[in-house]
Amino acid sequence: QVQLVASGGRSVQAGGYLRLSCTAPGFGAASCGWNWFRQTEGKQREWVSSLSTDGSTTYAESVKGRFTFVSANAKNTGDLQVYRLKPEDTAMYFCKARGMTCTFCGDDRCYGPPDDYSQGTQVNVSS
Repeated sequence: QVQLVASGGRSVQAGGYLRLSCTAPGFGAASCGWNWFRQTEGKQREWVSSLSTDGSTTYAESVKGRFTFVSANAKNTGDLQVYRLKPEDTAMYFCKARGMTCTFCGDDRCYGPPDDYSQGTQVNVSS
């Protein structure tokens, strides 16, 4: 069973940098689109960014110009680089893989993308 794990979150000062990773331990991803979401306590999960299987990227206005996918062409990683962090970026971040061509292969078996979000990774930005 493929399960996504988001990692890379930690406490940083405003203006800092993080790299958030989205992996499936034991599996290699290929030809996937990727979505990132974030959620703060008491609020609904909000969409942050998307990398489509054609390599196109979209970002929420609140993060545009500061968040960027590590490799828009690779489609085998959903890693997100986060620059110039702000206190309002403080949240639990989640990733999700998608796409008809998206596969996760390991131990000679391949699967489609999991339906579930990853477990979250906490980002705390102090002013």
